[in-house]
Amino acid sequence: MVEWLRAEGITPYEFALQTMEARVADISAGRAEELIWLVEHPPLYTAGTSARIEDLKDPDRFPVYDTRRGGQYTYHGPGQRVAYAMLDVGARGRDVRDFVAKMEDWVIRTLAEFNVKGEKREGRVGVWVVRHDKPLGPDGKPVEDKIAAIGLRIRRWVSFHGLAINVEPDLSHFDGIVPCGITEHGVTSLVDLGLPVTMDDVDLALKRTFKDVFADLPEL
Repeated sequence: MVEWLRAEGITPYEFALQTMEARVADISAGRAEELIWLVEHPPLYTAGTSARIEDLKDPDRFPVYDTRRGGQYTYHGPGQRVAYAMLDVGARGRDVRDFVAKMEDWVIRTLAEFNVKGEKREGRVGVWVVRHDKPLGPDGKPVEDKIAAIGLRIRRWVSFHGLAINVEPDLSHFDGIVPCGITEHGVTSLVDLGLPVTMDDVDLALKRTFKDVFADLPEL
């Protein structure tokens, strides 16, 4: 069984890191079940293992945390649903690339619950939305905005960190970084797309679609 927890209010980032570290250790040791933990953070930037210092455009705007998850700079803040996924990747096939693809599929299925077509892009981890409502880009193609980021770390074949879906964050807060190192695309949110979606709605959709992507662990 996968346990689901939702943190009320705003969760300090340091507390989240400590909680994940402890839970991953317990899952690895067989003392705890897998966990999906839903949180919101205060405004902050995080740097993944591939972060480039030149992509931190405004280092004094919000606190910046170095993490050892994959990826580059990301933003977390109120109005963004962060889903920390502490799952047994070892028991789920030991295929990290496939696991990341499943995380993207989970986001795509969740967005589809609101009739939003999320898409993957080769060489760009995360989930993207084609903006047919905006003018064409300089290359004559439709603009694409990022709606969800994914950054994972694996320890002893247990995952932590996870995904972040933009529900209704302040999109101007992304201006202090080059999100995920990509300069030619913007960011969006469900509310920015004109959808009156709440955090409760997203949480229910995440839980409904989880088992469509992640099968139950086999019985021992």
